[in-house]
Amino acid sequence: MADRLLLVARIAGAFGIKGEIRITTFTEDPTAIGRYRDLLRDDGSSGLALTSLRPVKGAVIARAKGIDTRDQAEALRGLTLYVRRDDLPDPEEDEFYLADLVGLKVETPTGEVLGQVKAVQNFGAGDLIEVQPAKGAAWWLPFTREAVPEVHLAEGRLIAVKPDETE
Repeated sequence: MADRLLLVARIAGAFGIKGEIRITTFTEDPTAIGRYRDLLRDDGSSGLALTSLRPVKGAVIARAKGIDTRDQAEALRGLTLYVRRDDLPDPEEDEFYLADLVGLKVETPTGEVLGQVKAVQNFGAGDLIEVQPAKGAAWWLPFTREAVPEVHLAEGRLIAVKPDETE
């Protein structure tokens, strides 16, 4: 997990005329990105140093070091922002970050290996796990208790009920 970057936000564009930035966050608490003063780019380089933020419906409005005009703020539109996984607080017992699922072995309740978690996505209707089998095309599994009844991070695996559509 060391130095793994996790996507936490995307710049939606400028807000107002004084360099404020509208940021769409992917954190449970939208203001949580304020705890990470230096947000990173996807290559690990410095992306944005927040100096203040306030929540608005569906986003946060922020000020960032060195961004003083609407044009500068608008130039950041589309920038994705990350934090290092190791900088996030440890999850509570029996909790985990979805990003921690990537790389886990996917098995049936009887121990049949279905593949490996390639990604976890949410396209608007709930979290989906992309499973990459040893051979063939990847397939999607809804991340629900019915489809994924058990997650064993320490063992590097999760238990999944294989949907009929993948057969």
